[in-house]
Amino acid sequence: MACGSWESWESWLKITAVMVLLSPPACCSNILVVPVDGSHWLNMRVLLEELHARGHNISVLRSSSSRYIAEEPSLYHCFTMSLNGKMGITEDQEMLSQFLLDSLEILRGGLTLTAFVRNTQIIRKMLWETHHKQREFIRLLFEDSALMEKLQGAGFALVLTDPFFPAGVMLAHHLQLPLVCHTRWLSFGDSHYLIAPSPTSYVPVVGSRYTANMSFLQRLANAMHYITTVKLGSAMIHPSYDELCHRFLGPGTDIETLTQHADLWLMKVDFVFEFPRPTVPNIIYIGGIQCRPARPLPPDLEEFARGSGEHGVVFMSLGSLVTQIPAELAETIAEAFAQLPQRVIWKYQGDRPANLGNNTLLVRWAPQNDILGDPRTRAFISHGGTNGIYEAIYHGVPVLGLPLIFDQYDNLVRLDSRGAALTLDVSRLDSRQLLEGLREVLSQPSYREAMARLSALHRDQPQTPLQRAAFWVEFVLRHGGAAHLRPAFFGLPWYAYYSLDVALCLGMVVASLTGLALLAIRRLYRALRRVKEKQS
Repeated sequence: MACGSWESWESWLKITAVMVLLSPPACCSNILVVPVDGSHWLNMRVLLEELHARGHNISVLRSSSSRYIAEEPSLYHCFTMSLNGKMGITEDQEMLSQFLLDSLEILRGGLTLTAFVRNTQIIRKMLWETHHKQREFIRLLFEDSALMEKLQGAGFALVLTDPFFPAGVMLAHHLQLPLVCHTRWLSFGDSHYLIAPSPTSYVPVVGSRYTANMSFLQRLANAMHYITTVKLGSAMIHPSYDELCHRFLGPGTDIETLTQHADLWLMKVDFVFEFPRPTVPNIIYIGGIQCRPARPLPPDLEEFARGSGEHGVVFMSLGSLVTQIPAELAETIAEAFAQLPQRVIWKYQGDRPANLGNNTLLVRWAPQNDILGDPRTRAFISHGGTNGIYEAIYHGVPVLGLPLIFDQYDNLVRLDSRGAALTLDVSRLDSRQLLEGLREVLSQPSYREAMARLSALHRDQPQTPLQRAAFWVEFVLRHGGAAHLRPAFFGLPWYAYYSLDVALCLGMVVASLTGLALLAIRRLYRALRRVKEKQS
């Protein structure tokens, strides 16, 4: 039998052409990006490069004081907001350095209740100043009629934002555009807490430093931590933004509801690293989006690494935000490095320690992914930042953790629990402890074997995280949103969400039936008793 006549093929071609013409285009779309500076931006920029390579036109809304978000006409168009001062901790290096010094000073006294209270106070002060600047940025943005007119007329098809700060969320609502969030954290904790069930029985709260397997006392502490950080944190932060929502977006709007109604969440999480937890359909997991095969090292680093011989190289970086550490801590680290047979590449921007060994190279910037992917790299000394952790997993390099602030402790707890890292207390660190920790990670095969297993699991995917993220952004573009993936529990009263009204109703039914049964039994008993009395 013939496969079909030319007329039938022609009909199919016409139908296909009509379907293509009627399908919403995903290529050459205009995308408005509202990022957060620092390591958040370094991660998001990878996705922008991929979207640009796929033919999309990118526009980025930034502040004039941005540290990392520079004007790059070849990649994106910039809308720059002039702002007096810096946008809080993501841009203000002095604020971050002072916060780090204060935190280390407090932690040197031990993990006492007093230390917890003092540390909470300095975090609150830092967050208040940062959110104050963010609110000022939003006010200036919405009051800039010329800029808002440009944004309105630019023909954007989608807003891609980091919701750690809510300017992008508010802008998407104002422009009536689909919203895609690229995130792991909100300012009060894990983004999951806003959009997915998060039982405190086995989902450790960031800052608790617990694993998923908690004792009763740990579960109790975890629940209290959830109340004091997530619930009280959002209750303190959201009302100030709600006032801006009412002013610029109209009454009845609030920042929590607007954020929950995002079409899609690109979550920088991989459950090879994160503890398993409940999720929802509009969360797409893209942990390790920035990871890629290593490229050759720059000539100076290549020459330095080549001289390491059979001992190999150790790489140290404390991330993009922390550029300086206390001088005594730097000298402690330098003293330990000088006693290693390995060569050390140390990304560090502070003053050169006087006791720096000949085997240590200080660099102000380093191609971290490429160094970790070099076969001569034996260990990675890290503060526990998410980007570095995923690059270490991708390349199978064991980690010695020196956590300093924020989520870094919890990130290293997750890696430590898999046997792929060893974590030290920076506030009580001396050169002997650091040297012994390094020797353990370098000499014990279990650390490299555990990391190699994580690397194999992380790489065993049908798509790379970057391909997956780009596909889902284009999915939202093609369909004008993804509301069908959004769970229905947003907006439910708390008693309805936990079905307490249903439980109360069922309880009343059971109580009523039980009461009626008891009443019937009582009457039957009395009737039988009367019959017996008459018979006697």
